[in-house]
Amino acid sequence: MIYISSQQLQELHRHGEMAYPRECCGLLLGTCEGEQARVTEVWPAENAWDEESAVQFEDVEDSTTSERRYTIAPELMLAAQKTARDRRWQILGIYHSHPNHEAIPSECDRQWAWPEYYYLIMAVRDGQAGDSRCWRLDERRQFQEVLIDRSIDGSIDGSIARA
Repeated sequence: MIYISSQQLQELHRHGEMAYPRECCGLLLGTCEGEQARVTEVWPAENAWDEESAVQFEDVEDSTTSERRYTIAPELMLAAQKTARDRRWQILGIYHSHPNHEAIPSECDRQWAWPEYYYLIMAVRDGQAGDSRCWRLDERRQFQEVLIDRSIDGSIDGSIARA
């Protein structure tokens, strides 16, 4: 289960709407005890996907466009890691949008996912954020859906969260 406040989720949705039609991306920082993760801070990132990124992932379909792919600059990852360590948190995972697609991981998402991370994906259709769903790799490297719980601010939505 991942705990995220409605305000944090709305921040993610705004980021997705502002980035549309490109994918937005960012990091989720917080604490984790066993299978219980709590988002403490959201770190929006610029989608750094470019032609150089596409060359590194040349086997990925539609790899030349940031409307279908994202990457986070290594410098931001390092800064987030340092901040998390200083605050006794960790990077819990990555969020990104799927413009005009469902909030379901793509095969590319699965291939490049890290097993210890949570992946919060939001659908953004015609510039409007919709469903957000969270995923994590299992031991067979298949995504399993993770419950999103907003009860830290009084609302529980089950596995699908809406702003």
